[in-house]
Amino acid sequence: MRYWNGLRFDNIDAVEANASQASILVVDDDPKTLQALQELLQGLAPNIVLANSGEAALRCVLKQDFAVILMDARMPGADGFATARLIREHPRSRYTPIIFVTGAYEDLRSMVRGYEAGAVDYVLKPVVPEFLTSKVSVFIDLYFKNEVLTREIAERKRAEEGLKTSQENLRALAARLQSVREEEWKRMSREIHAHRLPPNQKALAQRTKSMLGLIDDTVQSVRKIATRLRPEVLDELGLAAAIGWQARDFQMRTGIRCKISLPADPPVLDQERSTAAFRIFQELLTNVARHANATRADVVMQADADRLMLVVEDNGKGIAAEEAVFSPKSLGLMGMRERMLPFGGNVEIKGRPGKGTRVTVSVPFGLK
Repeated sequence: MRYWNGLRFDNIDAVEANASQASILVVDDDPKTLQALQELLQGLAPNIVLANSGEAALRCVLKQDFAVILMDARMPGADGFATARLIREHPRSRYTPIIFVTGAYEDLRSMVRGYEAGAVDYVLKPVVPEFLTSKVSVFIDLYFKNEVLTREIAERKRAEEGLKTSQENLRALAARLQSVREEEWKRMSREIHAHRLPPNQKALAQRTKSMLGLIDDTVQSVRKIATRLRPEVLDELGLAAAIGWQARDFQMRTGIRCKISLPADPPVLDQERSTAAFRIFQELLTNVARHANATRADVVMQADADRLMLVVEDNGKGIAAEEAVFSPKSLGLMGMRERMLPFGGNVEIKGRPGKGTRVTVSVPFGLK
């Protein structure tokens, strides 16, 4: 805190003002002008900061934000023009409005210099109080509106970041649950296959033929359950073989003809990608059987340099774009997309009413 001719000046030792309060910086080397402007502006802002030179003004700008700066154009040392240019160069004060308060003797060239230095307006001395306060009030209002907007943007950003974090956590949880489920299905499948009954059961055959038939039916049912939990062909022969097996099984069970096109030398995917693609394929066939009213489904698998493409196209009633997004059936479609997200893959759905539906699954190669 410093005193000059009885006036207080807040400079580099001043306490930084509350960011939520509008502050006005008044810069003039004449103490009487400073005092007069301080009294005139007192009711417009809770904090009026006074500086008696361009250097003192720069120190104040470095410490806090201002709603508006009133500056004398002619001062010893760093004049108003040089000070305004320096204020504009600092990121914190780059957009702070500067009003030059200057004598009536200023010519047009000086005014042009002021605008080039970053001034938004000129006010001539002697100052008309109502004229100056009306101009300053505009910038005070803009400052408060900008503060409100800045807070709203910050709150929205925090909310979006929180939502993004929640979505990432939910996806991670869903992926973990799916992984646990797949492992459990695999374990159950192996257990059931390991304990399958041998075809020659002499003890049971000796009891009754009917009981033997019942046991055979039970064994077949158990085998089907084990296969649907997780087919052995997926783990032993890979995704392409599993896709072919599933399509043939689907055709046999539903009567919907399946045309299958698989690459002669299919790429080898890691277990997680293979499982995700296979589960999506199962879901697609289920949708064809339940909702499409189709008589044919074409299945094409192909690979390029960096990804595997799996296309399933039916000749059914076709899914409309809004149905794919807003229908309760879209939960399954959302689940397919979620399965591909951890790998950077995607599921594209195109349908035309009465013309069928085409679904393209893209699975990138490489590490997760």
